[in-house]
Formats: sequence, structure tokens, C-alpha cells
Amino acid sequence: MSKLAPLSGYETAANTNSFRHRFIRDFKLNRLLYFMMIPVMLYYVIFHYAPMYGAIIAFKDFSPMKGIIGSDWVGLQHFQDFFSSYYFWRILKNTVVISVYSILFMFPAPIILALLINEVRNQTFKRVVQTFSYMPYFISLVVICGMITDFTNSNGIINSLFSWLGYDGTAMLQKPGLFRPIYILSEIWQKIGWESIIYIAALAGIDQEQYEAARIDGASRLKQMLHITLPGILPTITIMFILRMGNMLNVGFEKIILLYSPVTYETADVISSFVYRKGLLEFGWSYSSAVGLFNSVINLILLISANYISRRVNKTSLW
Repeated sequence: MSKLAPLSGYETAANTNSFRHRFIRDFKLNRLLYFMMIPVMLYYVIFHYAPMYGAIIAFKDFSPMKGIIGSDWVGLQHFQDFFSSYYFWRILKNTVVISVYSILFMFPAPIILALLINEVRNQTFKRVVQTFSYMPYFISLVVICGMITDFTNSNGIINSLFSWLGYDGTAMLQKPGLFRPIYILSEIWQKIGWESIIYIAALAGIDQEQYEAARIDGASRLKQMLHITLPGILPTITIMFILRMGNMLNVGFEKIILLYSPVTYETADVISSFVYRKGLLEFGWSYSSAVGLFNSVINLILLISANYISRRVNKTSLW
């Protein structure tokens, strides 16, 4: 048997830098961290990746008696039925409109709150503001929706305030035109404090010497914010925006379901609430799976597109 020829320097370097060798080297250095990852990976495999197998019923006429494998294959029939249905454009429009409103108003709100908190020098006042802004996030969603319903009914506190200005009291959640503003405002109120935490943490990582140098040069607080603070947290803002785009069409169906009614379907019915009604209330499992799969594919396309654009524009991306 002839001996193997020795590897050249290029081949040796390429072999050493291969993924396998880098993984083995990193595993030896961070063995405990890899073991700590095991429960997290098991969680995602069991509860997120394994159930994806069930998405195949979107291409079948699923029957519980026949099971997923035994059900009849119908191909893209459920997708065609959805695209040609009366509800398609209505729920797509409502989902996109509410999602765009969320991006326009909900996404910058925690950033603004974090910037304002960062400018406060009184530590006691800062802690009080942070505590009160976090509290709504820990209230049960059912309780939140009950409060919204009570506040906006014809005898609620909001209508009582408006009555002083001469407006007649009315059940606001029964008005299709008011559903979206109520939904967006309540979302901001509930989540602004919690979502500002990550931006406050990013602000804490900015080098304070930059502020001292700026003050020596005579920069005002506003200029410090514009030229030091905002660029300092821009990578965090970008990553959070990409993640938000990946969930753009995942409008929180729990809140929608708790707040809407047939009177407001015109402006409140979204893809996720439609999937809930078709799947759980009308037992159209295959049809609702097809709608949910369509929603997930659009979200994946948005995530990849936002990540690609961000990587090309400011060199910040998820991968």
C-alpha cells in the first residue's frame, strides 16, 4: 500500500479551518455552555420543529379518523379556496394595516421612552417611571381586555371624559373605525415599558467618555442624543426591527379575539383570528392550516428581505 502524500500548507490550513475542526475546538473550550444549550435545543425541537410535521395537513383533506398519513391528498386546493374566497382581501388588508400601524407607532415608542429615561438624572424618579411603565405588561391579557372594554363602553371613563367636551357616549369597540386606534394605543400602553428594557440596556453600554468629549466641545443634550446616543443603539434598533418584520403579520390574535365582535369584523378580523374561527370553531383544520402556512411563508419572506436589506445598507444583520 502506497503512503498518502503529505498535505500542502494550503490544504493543512483549509483542513484546520473547516467547520468540523472549528466546532471541535470550540466545543473543547466551551463544553459547559454546549451542555447548557441541550435543554433549549430540546425545547425547540419538541415544541417548535416536530409540530411542523402537522403542516402537511394543509395539503390534505384531514380527517381525524384517517390520521395525517391516511387523509386524502388535495394539493393546493385549500390555498386556492382561500385566495378566491370573499374574506381573503378583507383579512389581508386588516392584517397589513394593523401591522403597518404597529411598525409606525409601536416600534419607535419604547425607543423614545428609553431615550427620555436616559436623560433623567433623578434616579428615584427614573425608577418610579420605569416601574409604572413595566406594570401593564405583567397584567393578564384577559384582564387588560376587560379593562379596555369597561373603559370604552358607553358609560366608561373615556366616554365620561369626552362627555365634558360635548360628545355623546358610545360603545367605542362597537365602532369599526375606532377598533384599530384602540388596539394600537392599548398595545403601546401595555408593552412600551417592557420593550424599552433592551434599549435601556443598550444605552448603558455606550462609552461615557464620548459624552464627556462632546460636552467639552460644547455639544448640547440634543446633539449628544443625535450624534452619540442614537448611533450607539442603532445596531440594537436594527436587530429589533428585523425581528419585528419577521412577525409582522402575526398580529396578536388573542387580543383581537377578546376585543372584536361580528360588528367590527370589517376592520378587526385578521389572518390569525380567521384561522382560529375556521380551525377551532368550524373544524376546518386543513383549510386553517393552509391559511396559517401562507401567513408563515409571508413572514419568512419579510424576515429574509429585511435582513438582506439591513446587511447591505448598514452591515448589521441576524446572519
